[in-house]
Amino acid sequence: MRKLLDSQAFMSHKNGMNKVPESKRIQILSMLCEGSSMRSISRVVDVSINTVTRYVILAGGACGEFHDKTVRGVKSQRVQCDEIWSFCGMKEKAAKAKGAERPEDVGDVWTWTAIDADSKLIVSWLVGGRDAESGYHFLRDVESRLANRVQLSTDGHGAYLVAVPAAFGSKVDYAQIVKIYGSGSKEDQRRYSPAQCLGIEKHRIIGRPDEKHVSTSYVERSNLTLRMANRRFTRLTNAFSKKLENHCHMLALYTVWYNFVKMHRTLKMTPAMASGVSGSLWSMADLAAMVDEYDAAQPRKKPGRKPKAQK
Repeated sequence: MRKLLDSQAFMSHKNGMNKVPESKRIQILSMLCEGSSMRSISRVVDVSINTVTRYVILAGGACGEFHDKTVRGVKSQRVQCDEIWSFCGMKEKAAKAKGAERPEDVGDVWTWTAIDADSKLIVSWLVGGRDAESGYHFLRDVESRLANRVQLSTDGHGAYLVAVPAAFGSKVDYAQIVKIYGSGSKEDQRRYSPAQCLGIEKHRIIGRPDEKHVSTSYVERSNLTLRMANRRFTRLTNAFSKKLENHCHMLALYTVWYNFVKMHRTLKMTPAMASGVSGSLWSMADLAAMVDEYDAAQPRKKPGRKPKAQK
């Protein structure tokens, strides 16, 4: 992808939406975070699709700004990173077939995510390609949000071997976990499920990571929740993102909902509370109020006077 959008730099420059009743605003946010498509929300809440779209943009700007300011100085011991695939407009194969006529910002989209393995807090996210440049920008943002040296675990993706040393230097205990898969049958290649995993290997890269904590299980489970709770990541539907900007708006909204509103079943609290970032449980009404406050602070365009008709 030619554009990098992350949780630090991403914010909305759109004007706010016309007010709808508070109950409907809360319902729109709730359904967006629970995996409903925008058109189904439009039908259930009885608002226009343009209203839902404007609220995605507004909520994304508010949540991106809030995450950037709030998730700082995270006291973590173990951080896990992974990437999750989706696409915008069309899949990469179809986009490449267009050649010079390829529209901007379409094709495969990779979302890099980092979570605290203990509190399950999403520390940072970035939308971009699956290359070392995207990985570097992502890990630099992760490093800027941590308060101390951590143990970092990733999969065996080669971009991490360049991005982690460039972002952290020697101030990290880093290891990769590499899964070994069988060759797989032709039937396996036609399905989304990977071939059978035959085993794993753990490789120490930097520092002295504790081998028993070298894992990507928590971040992979977090990415499954992202795919299930975000309609734009659902496979084999027409609910995929048509605009990269709106894709990032929805990720910003999802991240704040996951960190501050969604109760984690094993923690018995939200990730933000478990990590010490927040001292209280948020409701969807609190999230809607934060979006309203952001909306009120946005500059409004002054209505211009209509030119007089020429005689």
